[in-house]
Formats: sequence, C-alpha cells, structure tokens
Amino acid sequence: MNPSTATSPLPITQKSEAPNWRQIVKKYQAPCLKKSLWQIVNSMGSYIALWVAMYFTVSFSWPLTLALAALAALFLVRVFIIFHDCGHGAYFKSKRANNAVGFISGLMTLTPYRHWRWQHAVHHGTSGNLDQRGIGDVWTMTVKEYKAAPLWQKIQYRLTRNPFILFVLGPLGLFLIYQRFAYKLANRRDRMDVYRMNACIAVYAVVMSLLFGFWNFLWIQLLITSISGSAGIWLFYVQHQFEDTYWRAGEEWDYTDSAMQGSSFYKLPAILNWFSGSIGYHHIHHLSSRIPNYHLKACHEAEPFFQQVPVLTLRTSLKSLNLRLWDESSGKLVGYRALRG
Repeated sequence: MNPSTATSPLPITQKSEAPNWRQIVKKYQAPCLKKSLWQIVNSMGSYIALWVAMYFTVSFSWPLTLALAALAALFLVRVFIIFHDCGHGAYFKSKRANNAVGFISGLMTLTPYRHWRWQHAVHHGTSGNLDQRGIGDVWTMTVKEYKAAPLWQKIQYRLTRNPFILFVLGPLGLFLIYQRFAYKLANRRDRMDVYRMNACIAVYAVVMSLLFGFWNFLWIQLLITSISGSAGIWLFYVQHQFEDTYWRAGEEWDYTDSAMQGSSFYKLPAILNWFSGSIGYHHIHHLSSRIPNYHLKACHEAEPFFQQVPVLTLRTSLKSLNLRLWDESSGKLVGYRALRG
C-alpha cells in the first residue's frame, strides 16, 4: 500500500484468513424506519426551506444567496444519498416505499430513478473489471489502450478527464442534459422512466416558475445543481480513482477484492461525513449495497477485516486529480507523465 495515498492501513487480509463477511453484514442490512423518516425530514425538509430562503435573498443580497446555495447543495447531496439507498432497496423494508421516495428524491435531484438504479447496479457488479467498463463508471483507459488510441480519442479522453470539465462543467451537463436521455442498452421500462421523469421535471419547472418567477427559479436551481453536482461527482470519482485502486481482467477479477481494494474509505471530517451520508465508507457499501447509509460506520467498526482498506483524507485525495490511466504493469493508476517512460 502506497503511503502517499493511504494513512497506514493494515495489509489486505488473505482470502484464506478473511472472515465470513457476508454473515457479518447481515445484521446491518435491516433498515430502521425511524432513522429513515428522520433523514427525510432533516434532509429534504432543510433543502426545501433553504431553497425558499434563497428566493427571499435574491433581491437584496447575492452573497447571502450564494452562501445559502452552498448549504442547500450540501443538503441536496444528502437527498441524493437517500435516493441512492432507495435504488438499492436499502432504505425501507417496503419495495413500494423505496420506489416512491426514490422517485420523489429523483425529481429533486433531476435524476430518473429506475434508469439510474439499473446503471448503478451494473456499476456495483462490474466495478474494477477491465472487461466490463462503460456503464455507471468514470471512463478509464489503460496505458496500452491510450497509446494505441487514435488522436481524436486521446483528445476526447483528455477532455473528459480534465478536472475543470469533470467537476465544473460536468455537473450541469450530467444533471441537465445527460440524464434526460436513456442509455442505448437500457430496457423499455428504464427508457420510459427517463421520459416520465423529464415530463415531471417540466411540470416542476413550470410550477416553480409561476410561484417564484422564471429567472429566480432558473438561477437558484442552476446554482444548487452546479454546487451539489460538483460535490457528488467528486465523491463518486475519488471513491474509485486513487493510485492503488483495483482493476483486473477476466477471471482475475474478484468481487470482494474489488470492494476492499478498489473502493476507498474516504475519511472525512464529521460534518462532511454527515452531509455525504457516510458514503465515504464506500468499501462497506460495495461489499453490501443493502446496508442503509446510517449503518455503514457501525459495520465498518464491527470487524477488523473491514478496516484493512485504502484510506483517503481530504488532503491525500487531491492527488487523484492527476491520475488518469491504469498502468497494468505497475498495477497503479498513473498520470500522463507515465507515458514518457
């Protein structure tokens, strides 16, 4: 484990020494109705209140509006975690309740629930698998692939992985444009879900414009979506894009190894961990996506095996910005400088 990207984790336990983690995580998979409902109140409720508060500040204080937008964006990240847990069937025992809250939170985050649920399930089943890239992940090429690629593809890849495009322009492109179209491999029901959500977003935009005025609605929504989208994309990016991450091809790929070595423990300050719904315990989430966000930390602390993972902090995670390609020879994610060798 490279100490530059991890804070002295224990070595990964050998498979023969690994505990029966599937049995251990079962006790943390049961959702708590009281906790789920309270999260809905303190997350969705706070977001709505801040949205309305922004409207009343637009006319006299843009600095205050921007400050409220940043806070609202953090709450929207938390709403997305609720949406995310519903998509995994982890938030309520009732499938109907998961789907209902998932759809509502999907409308708030401008994301088609059923279509995203399918894409994200593919991500969980293929994360770290070199032979199954392309759905629900960040485009990652190997060094060999990049060297052999035509010039137009290299330019496209560099643009896609550019931090300004990825974290500044990307959020609006993702939530306002990309999410409005169904993926070509999606089935009919998932494609229809995209169109249904588009219609609901159109109704939402019309109603909000009538209540608050078109320009007020547009600027407030764009501000919040841009900030929350940047934070959300960064969280998703850094959870798998770090130097000692995991990529394997064919039969070498292993689900447990992918979760434990290819998903980071993003050790955030307590307040940011709260706003991000503990998704920094990403290795636990990839071991068992049925664990609701409020049980991830307890599961992580329940077994020493779960703590033998790459640990990133706010400071060490910044190195991920310069990592672009998977180097199969060294087994590391590297920057473009490695191409000179």
